[in-house]
Parts: sequence; structure tokens; C-alpha cells
Amino acid sequence: MSPKRPNTLRPVRHVSHHLYLHYYDAGGAERLLPADQAGEVRFETCLPAREFPAYAGQEHTPGSYWAASSDTVLDYESFLEARWMKLLDFDAKIACFAAQPFVFEGVDADGSWTHYPDLFVRRTDGSVLLLDIKNPEQLDKPKVRLQAARTSSACRQLGWDYQMVGEPDPQLWATVEWLAGYRRPLNAAAPVAHVLLFRAQHPVSIAELLSLWPEPDIERAVTYHLMWHHRLLFDLTRPLRDHTQVWAAPAPEHA
Repeated sequence: MSPKRPNTLRPVRHVSHHLYLHYYDAGGAERLLPADQAGEVRFETCLPAREFPAYAGQEHTPGSYWAASSDTVLDYESFLEARWMKLLDFDAKIACFAAQPFVFEGVDADGSWTHYPDLFVRRTDGSVLLLDIKNPEQLDKPKVRLQAARTSSACRQLGWDYQMVGEPDPQLWATVEWLAGYRRPLNAAAPVAHVLLFRAQHPVSIAELLSLWPEPDIERAVTYHLMWHHRLLFDLTRPLRDHTQVWAAPAPEHA
């Protein structure tokens, strides 16, 4: 069982450094580091820095998402944030991600500021992306733009990338949302995967791939599982249909 976060972190004012990162480590211990000492911290293993409130009548829609990429359950504050979690989970270049694992505490020419970034993302090459997710109607507001500028500057100090995003691309989201329903382990259906991958050594439509079975309900589910996990490749820019062409991913090279 994961350690329980003690409480929501409350920002602490400092004057000796311009930027701090305040967080709970994986064991629940509170940590506070200046930015120049925080670049190597594995924030993806840290506990959330604050609680996500849930109450009757609230505008946000909090919940939890199981990430297949890291086999972890992450809390989110809104359906929009959940969409981006699902997109990151699908992305083959993403190793893992964490929800609000620290709070920035900074001082700049405009005064002191604090910010809990939405998602900390670790790519497979070890690099970091920090993601803030905003209602598209809020993106051009001065307060939001100032927050983005401050967070972007902080990420440059840490050698991280930064993005503030709104709604995802509709076509990409429609495909990922559908395939996400098949992201869990295959278990008893695993042997079917070998047959499908063998039949897809060259590009083939989903319909043709499944034509070996008269009622391919299980085989179709395994096909979508393989597509989610990038073992069957396809054109993400086009709608997912039975005539969609798929092909087996190359076998990984071993040193």
C-alpha cells in the first residue's frame, strides 16, 4: 500500500533563493529544495503535494485513473485532466507521469508566487515534460498567461520542457479514448496475440486480420489491446474503422 500523504503542502516564504520545490517524497516525508538541487529528484515517485477536494455542487469533476504505463492509480481534478492522462498513458515516448507531485515557490520581479503544476511527465529517454491543463476559455487570461510564463521560466532552470494545454486534438482523442478500454493485461487471451501479430507481418485491414474467426469478439479486443500498446501500428491521423490498416511493430533489438 502506498504511504498516505500527511496533508496538503502549504507554501513557505523564503528569501535566500528565488525558486524552491516543495514536495513529499515516496515515503511521505516533507522535502524542500532550491531549484538548483531538485533537477535529479524522481518526482514521478513522489506523493501528490495536495489533496483534490470533492464536494456537492463543485464545477470540477475529480476522480482516479489507472495508468497502464506505470501500473499506478492517479487522482485528477477534472475530466479534461483525465483526458490528458489517458493521452500520456498511450504515448509510446512516455515512461510514466505523476499528478501534482510538488509546488513551486518563487520570487520574481512581480513578487512572490506559488504553483502546483498539474502533471510531471518522465519520457522514456529520461527527459522531463511539465504539463499544465487549462479550460480553453482560460488560456488567454492575464493571470493564466503569467502563471505559464513563470512556470516556463522555472522549467528552463531545471532543464525541463513545459506546455500549457487545453482540449486535445479531437481525432486523436477519439481513437485513444476507444483503445483505452482495452489497455489492461490480456491474461487468458494472451495466446491470441501471437496469431494476430503473425498475420500482421505486412499491412492488413482490421477486418481481414479478424476474418479467420467467424465471431471474433475476443480477437477484436486483443487487436485493440495490441494497438494501444503499440505492438500493432496504424495511422493515428485517420478515424479508426474496420478498414484501418495495421501492421506488427518491429521486434525490439537486443544488445
